[in-house]
Amino acid sequence: MSTWNLGSVERIALGEGRTFRAGELEVAVFRTRAGELFATQAQCPHGQGPLADGIVGAARVVCPLHAYTFDLRTGCVTQGACDTLRTYPVEVSSTGEVILHV
Repeated sequence: MSTWNLGSVERIALGEGRTFRAGELEVAVFRTRAGELFATQAQCPHGQGPLADGIVGAARVVCPLHAYTFDLRTGCVTQGACDTLRTYPVEVSSTGEVILHV
């Protein structure tokens, strides 16, 4: 497992997502309005939509291309017919840095 420091958690606005590169991997990191962090693959498995541009709410993200909805905790699709997202452990360090484990 590799660990990546993605910088300050403040780089991700509450209720939004942001795409990061961890080596060769692109990952979408989401920060809910409650301050929870989640990390998934960056593109929707259906049409490669940029998930970080989707609508985030209630620990879910809605793909901006076809409105498929995914549970950010599990990666499972909750609306639409699509494969499950890959998810990654992510946390905020004691200094406020986003730490991603892949």
